[in-house]
Amino acid sequence: MSGQKILIVDDEPEIVELITIYLEREGFTVIPCDNGQLALELVIMHRPALIILDILLPGMDGIEVCRQLRKNDPTPILFLSCKSEEIDIILGLSIGGDDYMTKPFSPSQLVARVKAQLRRSALLDQHRHEADVLRFPGLEIDLVSHTVKVNNKTVQLSAKEFDLISIMAKTPNRVYRLEQLYELVWSLDSLGDPRTLIVHISNLRKKIEPNPAEPKYILTVRGFGYKFNGTYG
Repeated sequence: MSGQKILIVDDEPEIVELITIYLEREGFTVIPCDNGQLALELVIMHRPALIILDILLPGMDGIEVCRQLRKNDPTPILFLSCKSEEIDIILGLSIGGDDYMTKPFSPSQLVARVKAQLRRSALLDQHRHEADVLRFPGLEIDLVSHTVKVNNKTVQLSAKEFDLISIMAKTPNRVYRLEQLYELVWSLDSLGDPRTLIVHISNLRKKIEPNPAEPKYILTVRGFGYKFNGTYG
């Protein structure tokens, strides 16, 4: 992870300075930014490994920055915001954010989440070629190109959504506890908010299920967690 670039987009200099101190101690290269439009330009220039993004920014806010990036850029985005209402968290995750932390925050926990995101990315790269394509009735998951097709039509998934579907589809009908899935996808356990996983599951169902209200692929096992139904036809 040493030397990897982290883009911090926040218009509070004290916040940027604090995060920079903690990240640089761990060997990361920090790129500071205080507005949304510049953030889009810096992503193209520097290709950061991860983006820490505030929502309340002058001009273009963090939500719009995320929307613009998700048109063609899969870089992990960790929202860091004073907006702590559930609706704000859901919105941030729904438009393509990979994780969400609220201010005030623990710098050590933030660094832990950054490292976890980067470890997950590295592991996915290492194992990218270990499998080919998972095929189920009406659904195709390409683990090499990270693409998903529903009825032969490609659907756009976020990095976390793809991780969720691929992990569960590799072991059809295995029931995963909520905390198990969170740890597998985010490489974290007690640091996480279960709402993050629940929102991602909901978004994933909207994209792949014929009827998200009555899911056929990703089933809820009440009182336990989720499983992938590989026999749906």
